Amino acid sequence: MSQPQVDEGYNKDTADTLRYKELFEKLDVNKDGRIEISELSTALAAKKNISNSQAVGHAKKLFKRADSDDSKSLDFSEFVEYMGKHETELKLAFSSLDKNKDGLIEPKEIQIALLDLGIDIDLEEAKRLTKRLDRDGNLKLSYEEWREFLQLYPHTDLEDIVKYWRASLMIDIGDNLTVPPEFTKKEKATGMWWRHLLAGGLAGAVSRTSTAPLDRLKILLQVHGASKNLGIASGFKYMINEGGIKSLWRGNGTNVLKIAPESAIKFAAFEQIKKFVQGDKKSIGVIERFASGASAGAFSQTCIYPLEVIKTRMAVMQSGEFKGILDCGLKIMQKEGFGALYRGYVPNLLGIIPYAGIDLTIYETLKQIYMKKNPEVKEPSVMLLLACGTASSTCGQLASYPLALVRTKLQARVTSHTSFLGLGKHIVENEGLLGLYRGIGPNFMKVLPAVSISYVIYEKAKSQLQVK
Repeated sequence: MSQPQVDEGYNKDTADTLRYKELFEKLDVNKDGRIEISELSTALAAKKNISNSQAVGHAKKLFKRADSDDSKSLDFSEFVEYMGKHETELKLAFSSLDKNKDGLIEPKEIQIALLDLGIDIDLEEAKRLTKRLDRDGNLKLSYEEWREFLQLYPHTDLEDIVKYWRASLMIDIGDNLTVPPEFTKKEKATGMWWRHLLAGGLAGAVSRTSTAPLDRLKILLQVHGASKNLGIASGFKYMINEGGIKSLWRGNGTNVLKIAPESAIKFAAFEQIKKFVQGDKKSIGVIERFASGASAGAFSQTCIYPLEVIKTRMAVMQSGEFKGILDCGLKIMQKEGFGALYRGYVPNLLGIIPYAGIDLTIYETLKQIYMKKNPEVKEPSVMLLLACGTASSTCGQLASYPLALVRTKLQARVTSHTSFLGLGKHIVENEGLLGLYRGIGPNFMKVLPAVSISYVIYEKAKSQLQVK
């Protein structure tokens, strides 16, 4: 077993050299006296705030800076030299955040520094960022705490550090984000923002296409479940007998088509609403940001809602009834008027707030409960975040599903009722309260695969698009 040897020509104090040796030996899993990319990737992934693909990316970037002889592995002297330079740069970044030069970073200083980068956060989020690194609970960061968190992160640019730091708090999941992503001035200027949106759009397209049969089954059960006495198995059989295997994806084209305009409109609206709400203030709070995001979501839904109606009509149509998306939209307007493209609009909007509010609240609550019960776990794992996201999404669906069912029935125009309250009352009187949850089985079945597929594709797309 080879032991790391200290390069005598490298002038570092004994305490740092011993610390580097301890870290080197921890990373050198096979004890051959060298660190491989695979070993470093494993260590980074074990930190649990980044995905495996991100860990590999970080490891490659670190090796690009540290592997001076291009041997695809690091010996101890290369490691010590890299760490010495890296920590010097981290010290400079720490100093730039430490506005009052007292050797500690406080939440207010973090808030000010992020504002300088064009990122508006309130004091509460700054405190959460502080707690993320704070080991002694004094709500202040020492250089040692800062260094420990970032010692294996390959960047020292403050803007890159902030993005990594904020991303470690929470991974956004689900097919509709309540609050659109915020981008720094640099990301907007370099065009990185559209790559993020494109990666999200690709993830949504693959996720929706993968779970489209379950989505069409849900719509079929909502609209015809009672009249045709359909369940999950009989529903699938009905669709295949009527239109073949291909019919399981009927309406998916519209569902995918609306991703791009909806995301773009929501992002643009969020930026404008946020500016209006913020006014002359330097930043906006969590509630104001949530309200701005919900308003942007409502606006984007208003713009693309006709596609929602077309998707539903195509999902419940008989084979050959419509030639395509455009034909479906034109026939609806010819027979029922333009207003038919907004049937179910009110319950759709009303469903946004309970779903979004409950989803976000349950997500944060579950995460906090786990972290409190497991104090030894400093960083939530990706699997924990996915589990919390799945549970919170399920709770949100339970609260908003009756409104979604009424909306779908109105969109499909299978009832003489035009009022969502009247239709809701009719369903309860004829089918009982459980009638408001018809079709929820397939909806639950698609949550976990949809979330997992979205996450994996999003990470792959970001890598291909070179999103940092």
